[in-house]
Amino acid sequence: MNIPSANSIKEAHDKITRYTHRTPLLSSSSINKIAGANIEFKCENFQKVGAFKMRGAANAVLSLSSDQLKKGVATHSSGNHAAALSLAAKIKNVPAYIVMPKTAPSIKKKAVGEYQGKITFCNPTQEAREKMLNEVVANTGATFIHPYDNYKIIEGQATCVKEVFEDSANIDYIISPIGGGGLLSGTCLSANYFSPATKVVGAEPAGADDAFRSLRDNRIYPSINPETIADGLLTSFSEKTFDIVRRCADRIITADDSEIIAAMRLIWDRMKIIIEPSAAITLAVVLQNPGMFSGKKICCILTGGNVDLQKLPW
Repeated sequence: MNIPSANSIKEAHDKITRYTHRTPLLSSSSINKIAGANIEFKCENFQKVGAFKMRGAANAVLSLSSDQLKKGVATHSSGNHAAALSLAAKIKNVPAYIVMPKTAPSIKKKAVGEYQGKITFCNPTQEAREKMLNEVVANTGATFIHPYDNYKIIEGQATCVKEVFEDSANIDYIISPIGGGGLLSGTCLSANYFSPATKVVGAEPAGADDAFRSLRDNRIYPSINPETIADGLLTSFSEKTFDIVRRCADRIITADDSEIIAAMRLIWDRMKIIIEPSAAITLAVVLQNPGMFSGKKICCILTGGNVDLQKLPW
């Protein structure tokens, strides 16, 4: 399959509309005053399963043939993709086999169980994930749906920003978190097709800056021993996501954990909505770079709201 086209993103949007929410764009006059910018927040924390991942998972599952669906789907994921794929499979009444690291947040383990995903736990390394997944696929015949190295996933994630451009105009910058790059590459494609004047910026934790270094040096660096509170941003680029991002993104900017926590708390306090640290990083990047963003119209994607309320970072 080739890189998703404008038409394929539109088709994906039509396909998933029944199964996803069209999330709102919200703003805060007090945050705008603090940032010195006009910021709109795309609230994917209000999406089904509490995260944008439902878009890609729904598109991927709905794109499978009836023969593929019979044996179910499988993936490895520490969180939101696992829950999203479990729900998408439940909608089609097929099994979802989920390989999760033992260290995954308890709230995300619970969500997968509630959506009837069949969990197999593994050690918290990429090697252990992949080995266990291969065993699960061999035993079940399920179709592997990668969290981001899959053009159907990228198509689905691209619908998030397609909605932004339908609901708002003249956006100078759109900022997406970057882990493996599924959302950022989808954001790049939608911006390129539907609002080419808008610049796309990736936001990445300083303690997990493999994407920043990969773009800087034009080679993929693996994510090795990342240290950040943003548990949704621990993975590294795939070939598919890196290829799109390096050609279409303006840049990647990092923020440290203290800046992420401050931005997360600001959104909780001023907007009265729950977001997870991986979502807060987009505002953190804006607040730490006033010279770049002052006076601009910006869309920050708030990617999810699945946070353990017993373990808040303040």
